[in-house]
Amino acid sequence: MDRNLALELVRVTEAAALACGRWVGKGDKNNADGAATEAMRRTLDSIEINGTVVIGEGEMDEAPMLYIGEKVGTEGAPEVDIAVDPLEGTIICAKGTAGAITTIALAPRGGFLHAPDMYMDKIAVGPTAYGAIDITAPPKENLKRVAEAKNCYIEDLTVVILDRPRHEKIINEVRQAGARIHLVSDGDVAPAIAATVADSGVDMMIGIGGAPEGVLAAAALKCMGGDMQGRLVFMSDEEKTRAKSMGIDDFDRIYTAEEMASGDIFFAATGVTNGELLRGVRYYSGGAETHSIVMRSKSRTVRFIKSQHQFDFKPLY
Repeated sequence: MDRNLALELVRVTEAAALACGRWVGKGDKNNADGAATEAMRRTLDSIEINGTVVIGEGEMDEAPMLYIGEKVGTEGAPEVDIAVDPLEGTIICAKGTAGAITTIALAPRGGFLHAPDMYMDKIAVGPTAYGAIDITAPPKENLKRVAEAKNCYIEDLTVVILDRPRHEKIINEVRQAGARIHLVSDGDVAPAIAATVADSGVDMMIGIGGAPEGVLAAAALKCMGGDMQGRLVFMSDEEKTRAKSMGIDDFDRIYTAEEMASGDIFFAATGVTNGELLRGVRYYSGGAETHSIVMRSKSRTVRFIKSQHQFDFKPLY
């Protein structure tokens, strides 16, 4: 695929961040998500790709835009699959707290695991700890292995966990092991990526979150040389039936990042609110500044991009 697609994807996430950034702290997650989705779809349609959304906002009857199976881009262009979360952290955005991002990933046709909208148990680390994790092992064992790989003490490690009642046992085990914990209210894509960045202050992400977000995180970790494992968590027979309809037969399978995102992967994200990984949108008279990350698995190139946008020349924003 054309390497210039990486920068085209940044335009997509920037447009979404500029649109939903106006809703930060206003307590309206639906309008924030809608603004991001509309801007992202509009920008995708200007790119020379023939894309199919495989990770999106839901099924066609559940989401007006960027639904699973929707076609975007240009007919006759190279065929690709798209995984997208127009606003990861809708509640974060609505409250104006840390860590909301807009994010998208692109793969050759068939490159993404078609993960149903359900839960996934996940564990993610950076390149230094590649091969050290085992999702079937207790948190203490994983912390021990990661500390050894990073040549540090367990007490030096910081683990990001979603602040949910379902994680009470994991939180207690991590605390007993001696590691530090950063509890986040929503969004586990950005923390998973942060675990791959040396100066982010994050060493591991662990816990149960959305399966679609797991695929997006896997795409980024593959590009950055990180390690991730995930397994679907079924809450009902209906979820198993839906998973089967999407080609998933082994309900106990443990997926690696490479199995969730295969081929030449592109990934981009733009900050909406400040976080460990990216700064949020900053508006000023007549424009705004965005902070993004973009990467490609084939070259392992990772770029952090600070952009200035002049609204007189971008009236849609």
